[in-house]
Amino acid sequence: MALPRIASRDEWLAARIDLLAEEKALTRARDALSTKRRELPMVEIDKDYRFTGPEGEVGLADLFAGRRQLVVVHFMFDPSWEEGCTSCTAGAAERSQGLLEHLAVRDTSLVHVSRAPLPKIERYKAKMGWTLPWYSSYGSDFNHDFHVTLDDGVLPAEYNYRPAAAYGPTWTGDAQPFEMPGLSCFLRDGDRVFHTYSQYARGTESTGGSYYYLDLTALGRQEDWEEPAGRADHVRSNQPDFSS
Repeated sequence: MALPRIASRDEWLAARIDLLAEEKALTRARDALSTKRRELPMVEIDKDYRFTGPEGEVGLADLFAGRRQLVVVHFMFDPSWEEGCTSCTAGAAERSQGLLEHLAVRDTSLVHVSRAPLPKIERYKAKMGWTLPWYSSYGSDFNHDFHVTLDDGVLPAEYNYRPAAAYGPTWTGDAQPFEMPGLSCFLRDGDRVFHTYSQYARGTESTGGSYYYLDLTALGRQEDWEEPAGRADHVRSNQPDFSS
């Protein structure tokens, strides 16, 4: 393994102070970007999406649980699968009850939504020992409309605001329907519900804990794309399922 260069404490401190200036710039840039995110317009939801949860059939407004904001994690779970996506599973495993409680203090609910029927979701949820809110959108247009189920037979397939065809031939034709991850945010104003934001692909990793902790360490994420090369004890792909 190619470890960091050894230096004196004074040399390390000088390099760390230089890096701090860049970190501060990034923090300020992130704050500015978050401001622009909050300044985005919003779109009213005029379709009556239906979901199935432990309490029976509910609408999108019900997922707010009486709060003003809603974060929906689009958990990849095709109706034909017996278990959920391993990468989505890794992300869900890091969403503790404490996180849900802290969001609730700020008038925000977080739920998971998958296209698999509820009995499959409930079996998998029990297997994982989870208590997080998780609803089935089976039979609904919800996943297609928010571009996490790609199927040209339903809607022109797009992902992360690009046509699916732009990603190559594996995203089209026989590969569809295709489940993809994402996260969507909604705001409730009385009885009206608005879509305010969605993020996909690597954008969603900003809400996952392990990667951002690893980014602080000398060995990093230990994946094959990172620089400097050679920091991993064995080659790992950028598949965020933490299976190795």
